[in-house]
Amino acid sequence: MKYRRVGNSGVKVSEIGLGSWLTYGTASEQEAADSCIRQAFESGINFFDTANAYNTGAGEQAMGAALKPYTRSSYVLSTKVFFNMGPGPNDGGLSRKHIMEQCDASLKRLGVEYIDIYFCHRYDRNTPVEETLRALDDLTAQGKILYSAVSEWSAAQITDAVGISRRLNLRPLVSNQPIYNMFERYIEEEVLPVSVREGIGQIVFSPLAQGILTGKYKQGMELPEDSRAANGAVNGVVKSYLRDDVLQCVGELDRLAKESGISLAQLSLAWILRQPGVSSALIGASRPSQIAENVKAVEVELSADVLDEIQRILKQVEGFAPLR
Repeated sequence: MKYRRVGNSGVKVSEIGLGSWLTYGTASEQEAADSCIRQAFESGINFFDTANAYNTGAGEQAMGAALKPYTRSSYVLSTKVFFNMGPGPNDGGLSRKHIMEQCDASLKRLGVEYIDIYFCHRYDRNTPVEETLRALDDLTAQGKILYSAVSEWSAAQITDAVGISRRLNLRPLVSNQPIYNMFERYIEEEVLPVSVREGIGQIVFSPLAQGILTGKYKQGMELPEDSRAANGAVNGVVKSYLRDDVLQCVGELDRLAKESGISLAQLSLAWILRQPGVSSALIGASRPSQIAENVKAVEVELSADVLDEIQRILKQVEGFAPLR
C-alpha cells in the first residue's frame, strides 16, 4: 500500500480507502463488514469512510463494530453530516444545532471518542457558511473531530469557505469528497485546480462507477443476477450508466486492461490515482477478494501511450462530464 497526505494536512491515508455506502448496515451484512475490514487491514488500508445517513445510522454501527478489534490510532475514520436523520425541521442540514447533535450521535454509533475527518455531506443553502464552519471549528477544539471537510461542494463554494475560514482564523478544510471516475469528470474543470491551490485533497467516491468499470456488465448480455443494476439498487444510479455507448467504451477499456496485464478495475483506479490532487479513492466491497484485487492498483503505472488510448476511448461517450 501507498499513502498520501490529505491536502496540506499532516494526516496520511491509504491511496485506496474502504467505504460503506451500500454494502454495510444490516445485521446480515455485519459478517461481510468484519471480513472486508479484516482484509483491508491486511492489505494496508488505513482509511475507512461512512456517513450518518447510510441506512439511517446502521452503516456507522456496522463500521464501528467491525473496527472495534483494532487499535484506534491504527486507522483514519471519517463520517458525514447533512441529510435528514428524522422528521423534524432541524433534523437535517448544516446548522450548528444539527452538526453538534449528529456528531455526538455518530460518535456513539461508531463507538469511538473522536472522528478523524468530518465531512459536510452536501452544501446547505439554508445555513450561513460561517455558522457551519464555526461549529466544525468548535468540534475540533473539543477534540470530537480532528479535521473538517466537505463533500460535493463546487469550486465557488469551496473558495468561499476558504476565505471565511481565513478571515475568522478558523482551522482550514482539508478535503472534499466528490464523485470521480472515467465517466464523471466534472471536478477536473474547476474543483481540482481550486482545491490544489488551497491545499484541499480529494477523497473520491464511486471510482468504479458503481461497478460498471469492473467489466461485469457486458453490452448485449443479461444483467448479472447478483448485481446492483439487476436488483434496482441506488435508485437507478447504476442503470444510468447502462447505455450502449458506455458499455461499448467499457468493453474497449477492458481489452486495453487485459493487454496491459491488469484488470479493468485496476486500470480505472490507477487512472484516478494519477491525479496528484487525489488523496484516496474509496472502494466498496462485499467480499474480501474484491479488496485484495483492487488494492493492486496502487502499484500500476500507466504509460503515456495507455493514457492516450484511454482518452481516445472515453471520447466516444457523450453526456457525462467534459473530457480532456
